[in-house]
Amino acid sequence: MKGISLIETLIVIGVFAVLGILSTSAVLLSLKGSNKGESQIKIRENLDYAVSVIERQLINASSVTSCTSTSVLYQDSLGAGGSFSCTGDYIASGSARLTSDEITVSACSFSCTAGTASNPPKVAIDVQAGNVSISTEINLRTY
Repeated sequence: MKGISLIETLIVIGVFAVLGILSTSAVLLSLKGSNKGESQIKIRENLDYAVSVIERQLINASSVTSCTSTSVLYQDSLGAGGSFSCTGDYIASGSARLTSDEITVSACSFSCTAGTASNPPKVAIDVQAGNVSISTEINLRTY
């Protein structure tokens, strides 16, 4: 007898079906990992932007007038006041959001160190959103 039996045909179809399922699941896992990576990048970019705005303003500030674990009030070189705060799940400058509403800031704190004759005042910032955390220390230029 020549040819392929029905059982052989079913076995080949079954093997190809299993291979198709395995390759499809591998592609789906790869896409899921890619999406997770993209969300981490978006969080990192948001936090980097917020911290860079805070750094830029505080470096040129003439003084820090008030500092708590959730807010910093400062006076710029022209005498105008400004503030940064950790409000709920975002970082704000005055009343404007610095972080996107697409991310949630899970931890945020400020700590200030007064300046001395030889050391400038410092403001330390610790921010965390998702698996991304940023810590930085800012030295005021005018002391």
